[in-house]
Amino acid sequence: MIKVSPFVMGLMYFAMGSIFTYLATKFATPTLWNFPTIFLALMATLDFGLAIRLFTFQYKIKKES
Repeated sequence: MIKVSPFVMGLMYFAMGSIFTYLATKFATPTLWNFPTIFLALMATLDFGLAIRLFTFQYKIKKES
C-alpha cells in the first residue's frame, strides 16, 4: 500500500476547496442564500481547514526529524 504524505493530501484538499469555491460562485448568480451555494461554501471551508491542518502537521513532522 502506498503511503501519501500529509503535504500531498493537503494539496488535494486545497484543490478541492478551490473547486468548491469556484462552483459556489457559479451557483450564486440568482441569489447568495440558496442551498447549493451554502453547501458548497461549507464544503470549501472544511476542505481549506483540513488542508491547513495537514500542512501544519507536515511542518511538525519535518521539524522533529
